Parts: sequence; structure tokens; C-alpha cells
Amino acid sequence: MIQTWMDSFTRAVQNTFGPRVRFIGLQGSRGRCESTETSDIDVVVILDQFSYTDLKAYEETINALPDRELICGFISGAGELQNWDKADLFQFYHDTTPYLGDLNDIISVPTREDAIHAMHLGACNIYHMCVHNAIHEKSPEILQSLYKSARFVLQAKHYAETGHYLRTKAALFAHLTGTDLKIMEYLAQGDFSESFDQLSQTLMAWAGEIISGDGN
Repeated sequence: MIQTWMDSFTRAVQNTFGPRVRFIGLQGSRGRCESTETSDIDVVVILDQFSYTDLKAYEETINALPDRELICGFISGAGELQNWDKADLFQFYHDTTPYLGDLNDIISVPTREDAIHAMHLGACNIYHMCVHNAIHEKSPEILQSLYKSARFVLQAKHYAETGHYLRTKAALFAHLTGTDLKIMEYLAQGDFSESFDQLSQTLMAWAGEIISGDGN
């Protein structure tokens, strides 16, 4: 299904922007073959340049496509992507399945240093939001989203340690140990309303160890 949909999406974007399209790809659970029928369709479009006029033309294009309510993702110009923060580009590069063009023609392959940067920045953001949520919001939904973010930190951490990117949940489960594995197990269980304080404490301590270097 997603292959057929992406073929239609690619044709529609090319009809709108023609040779200006540098790259089209798919990210997220659909790109990893881990999706359900209601999963977002997380598409990537990179043009030669990108303006607000292009943004509105893109909006009109996707509004005419089936499953519009599921479409999300990223669109930019090549210049913006080339100068994007390396921490974000690490996950972006490894989690994107190409459908048109080659990311290697636009950005360089992320390095181990980029993975370390991604790991550290991700852990800082998780720690900050986990503390805020535990005190102020007390939201199981926010906590769940932070555990989802922890998955990307774990991917960067494993890459920094081994040079291998584990793209799928199954691969992560097979290679993680200790608290890293517990983080994924808690994410898989799906219920964050029970044991809210325990789950918050575990996540905060885990992120804190990475920030301080003890979890590296």
C-alpha cells in the first residue's frame, strides 16, 4: 500500500515542482515497516530552494491526495538541509528511505561525532521535559512521548559505541542491555498512567547518566 501511495505522492510533487525536486523520501514507522493503518505518513521533500510560496503550493498538492489526514513530515530547500544541525541530521539521514534522488548528493554521511552530539542533545531535552512534566504537567502522554524520543537517543548511543545504526525496534531489543533495554521495554508496554513517578524517575536518571557521561 505505501509503495503505491508513495508513487502517487512522488508524481504529484514532481508535477508541481518539476526538476526542482532534489529528493523525496519516507521516514517513521512506515519507512521502517512498523506501521499500522492509522500511522502517520512521514514524507520528506527537498527542493533546490524553498520559499513560503512553495510551501503553499506543496500544501495544495497534498490536499488533493488520499489519506491527507495522515500526511506529515519535512520539506525544505537543499541549502537549509545542508546547514541543519548535525544532531538532527544524524537521525534524519539514517531513518529516511529514499524514493527519488540520493541524500548523499545533498548532505554528508553523519559521523560518530554527530551521533554523540545527537545522543547528548536528545538526553538533555528528555531530562528537561521529564523534570518539567513530573512537577507541572504530570501527563502520561508527555511521558510516553519522551520515551519515544529516548528510542532515537538509544539509536545514536549504539551507533557511537559500535558504528552500526539499529533502525527497527526489533534490532534495538536484540542488542540493548541494562537500563537501555528497560527504556525500550517500558516504551513497548504502552501504559504510562500507572507507575508514573517510577517511569519518570527511571527516564530522568537514565538521561542524566548520558548527560554526565556515565551512560556513554
